[in-house]
Amino acid sequence: MAKKAVMVWGGWEGHEPKQCVEVFAPILEEEGFEVTISDTLDTYKDRDLMLEQDLVVPTWTMGAIEGEQEQGLLNAIDSGVGVAGWHGCMGDSFRNNTNYQFMVGGQWVAHPDGITDYTVNITSDDPIVAGLEDFAMHSEQYYMHTDPGNEVLATTTFAGRESAPWVNGTVMPVVWKRQWGKGRVFYSSLGHVAADFAVSEAREIQRRGMVWASR
Repeated sequence: MAKKAVMVWGGWEGHEPKQCVEVFAPILEEEGFEVTISDTLDTYKDRDLMLEQDLVVPTWTMGAIEGEQEQGLLNAIDSGVGVAGWHGCMGDSFRNNTNYQFMVGGQWVAHPDGITDYTVNITSDDPIVAGLEDFAMHSEQYYMHTDPGNEVLATTTFAGRESAPWVNGTVMPVVWKRQWGKGRVFYSSLGHVAADFAVSEAREIQRRGMVWASR
């Protein structure tokens, strides 16, 4: 029986939510998932649909989520539905909703100097990153407020940032996993735009993270 995943996209278009869904929906299908794609947060209110999913991939930057929508998402994860996402499409959503941020395990607060060159350092032998070497990105280097309870799999170190020199030397989590109730949570801060996933390591980490998070 095929696993089921729902991808809900929208919000700020600068993060190319629709284009990113178009990158990962086929990858999930190759992994054996039956994928439902939606562009409305009301999907989270459909209790029957949500509880029959194995994975939810939230792809929505900023915006506002209503109480019933948020609760539908969080209840599904709490019951055992996995959740996996990336960059601002999961880590900068619904800035007024601290329970959502508590589930994610972090919240974006800055990307000093905008698009820049940085290195992602693999810091774990977890299967999500096993066999991958440190790699370079040319994108936004996310500075985040993160939960110390996260299991961090990769980090980045800020260096040479002119707009916020006080962060230089800071080691920042990039990839982590955690629990929310019975649900597995996976997050990667990579993927400002769809083209960032042309970096094979960024794409592979996201693929493995989605598969791991699945119920």
